[in-house]
Amino acid sequence: MSRLDKLLEGVDVEWKTLGDNDFVEIANSGRKPVKSSLRIPGKIPYYGANNIQDFVEGYTHEGTYILIAEDGSASLENYSIQWANDKFWANNHVHVIRGVNSLDSRFLFHYLTTVNFIPFLSGGGRAKLTKGKMTTIPIPIPCSDNPEKSLKIQKEIVRILDTFTELTTELTTELTARKKQYEYYREQLLTFDETEVDWKTLGEVVLKTSNIKWFDTNKTYRYIDLSSVCRDKNIITETTEITKENAPSRAKKIVLQDDVIFATTRPVQMRLCLITEEYSNDIASTGYCVLRPNKKSVLPKWIFFCVSSNRFRNYVEENQSGSAYPAISDAKVKDFKIPIPSLEEQERIVNLLDKFDVLTTSISEGLPKEIELRKKQYEYYRNKLLTFPE
Repeated sequence: MSRLDKLLEGVDVEWKTLGDNDFVEIANSGRKPVKSSLRIPGKIPYYGANNIQDFVEGYTHEGTYILIAEDGSASLENYSIQWANDKFWANNHVHVIRGVNSLDSRFLFHYLTTVNFIPFLSGGGRAKLTKGKMTTIPIPIPCSDNPEKSLKIQKEIVRILDTFTELTTELTTELTARKKQYEYYREQLLTFDETEVDWKTLGEVVLKTSNIKWFDTNKTYRYIDLSSVCRDKNIITETTEITKENAPSRAKKIVLQDDVIFATTRPVQMRLCLITEEYSNDIASTGYCVLRPNKKSVLPKWIFFCVSSNRFRNYVEENQSGSAYPAISDAKVKDFKIPIPSLEEQERIVNLLDKFDVLTTSISEGLPKEIELRKKQYEYYRNKLLTFPE
């Protein structure tokens, strides 16, 4: 920072726009959308509005570029900005730009992640950043009257910020490796020979559940719909309050502590969670299959981990039906067979898997917390380094 302070001493910042071709090249003309059914599998990344959607043969661009969502950004507040390098394919949902002359592309990339794009968007449900609006977005050029010094300042800012992003990337890579390790051990610990333990269907080891009788209650409940469960963390992140006056027609299933709920609509997305005491006696959508363990023979977390397994995912893929909105019936879910070792053995395995789970998915322990801290550190220095007087 002290080195950068010396570089910035007495330096003026001139504001240009993304439409200024002395500093920015817009390479939208090469974009080409291709339906998934027509893409030829290959090694070239195919970029959409938010991420790499596929790997294909051929490419539309080659070099270092920044991709700005034209429409379909997953978040308007944290607008989708992507970094593309080497050969890649860009569809028509991204603007393709890069810095030229005395504007460093990586500097521009970091700066654009700080921009509030909302004032430049048009349209309603699917907000759009038109090329015309994009070209009016202001960008800072430090020391614009001295291109050599300007690039030196930009590269020093990039060096500092990239140090933080590299740390985050290393931690994210480590987290991915830990998740794969966790999945490997989960599958190993849940694998038994046919003759080693009893095998029973889920339907044989769960208890009956009940639906709410709305005409017989005046209470307020929390409603767990299909968007309530976070797929990454397998927890309930949001609910709505409902009464018999405003309850959706799908709000029927009463859930209790230790129930396992699994979303049967688009089931390969694997939305599932274990109901905690906080959500006991609340109401779930009929889009969930509710698995209430018979604790005399099976632990709640044993069911949870069995339903989290790759074997169950494969079973779901084979037994779902429908194309636009694939689904699997509750009856089919309950036909899935799981191993039933002794309760003592279940507890031993569950404790082992819990330790891996804390390491990889907890929001307060392990690598995810470290990654979150590094991201905040990056954002702090990014805002400090890239805030210039208007």
